[in-house]
Formats: sequence, structure tokens, C-alpha cells
Amino acid sequence: MPDVNQAALDFLLTRRSRPAKTLKGPGPDRAALLPILTAAARTPDHGKLEPWRFIVLEGAAMQRMAQEIRRAGVRLGKDEADIVKAAQAYETSPLCVAVVEVQKPSDKIPPIEQTYSAGAACLALLNAALASGWGANWLSGWASHDRDFLSEALGLAEHESLAGLIHIGTEGATPPERPRPDLGAITTWVEE
Repeated sequence: MPDVNQAALDFLLTRRSRPAKTLKGPGPDRAALLPILTAAARTPDHGKLEPWRFIVLEGAAMQRMAQEIRRAGVRLGKDEADIVKAAQAYETSPLCVAVVEVQKPSDKIPPIEQTYSAGAACLALLNAALASGWGANWLSGWASHDRDFLSEALGLAEHESLAGLIHIGTEGATPPERPRPDLGAITTWVEE
């Protein structure tokens, strides 16, 4: 039998994201955030390409992002309720890490595997924040797919996209447990 890291397994079996609207200050300072980013950077990256990077948004940058969301929402003709909901994530949570997918040329690693790696970096960052005792949530939303918003608000280059936004802060309320997938319905066992 392999050695079991029971504490890590227990954490993974009980982990629960915290809605961004329930996050409040303080958020992690740079010293507290560095181990979280370090854990996220240990994500499998399919050929050591590191097809992702991090942008840490804090302080006034969070309020600026809320304003950028509002401008993008008006430009895109979004419903006012959608705009308010998207902006509130930046107005209420103290810190956000944008995980940027950076496609890199490779003869061995196809683009889709680089996309998967960027998604894995999001989950690793989320889990590291939760394991560190912070409340955290992985968001995307309509603005995450708007090229003008990505270039204007985050300075992303044309070959970059947004894999996710990990909001991190102090947990304001513990959310109730939610239904989980039925393993019997989503698992196939192949023996031959």
C-alpha cells in the first residue's frame, strides 16, 4: 500500500469554494500569497512550457477592474443586473489573481494541452488558497471572453487569454454543502 497523506486527502474530499460575494478583507499580503502562487506554479505543464502566468490585483486595482467591467458591460449591451453582479466581485473581495493562459509554440505540446494546464493552475491556486485558510472562488464570466476588456483592463497580448479569476479573501460566511456528482453515473470501470 502507498503512504497516504490523509490530511491532504481529507482536505480534497471536503474542499468547498467560497462565493466571491462572501469574501471580505483582509486578503493575503504578499508574504502569505507567495506560497499560494508557488503551489499553483507546481501545476503539470506538459513539457515545462509554463503556458500560464499570474496577475495579482489588489487595492485600487480591484476598484479599477470594477469600473472596467462596468464600461465593458455598457459597450457590450449587457443587462444592468449582469453588470452589477460582475462588478461586485471586484468591489467586495480584497484580492484577485488573474490566471492568464499563454499559448507557446511547440511541436510536441498541442494548444489544447496548454489550455488544460492553465485550467489546472487555476484549480491549484484555488485549492492552495483554501488550504491556507482563506476563502476563495474561481470565476470567469462574460468579460473574461471579451478581447477588448482583456487587453484594456489586464493588458493581455493577442496570444493570451484568461483561464480564470481567483478571488481570495477572508471568509465572511460558510456556504452550505451542495449536491455533488453521482459517481456511479459518471464513472465507467473497464476491466478487459
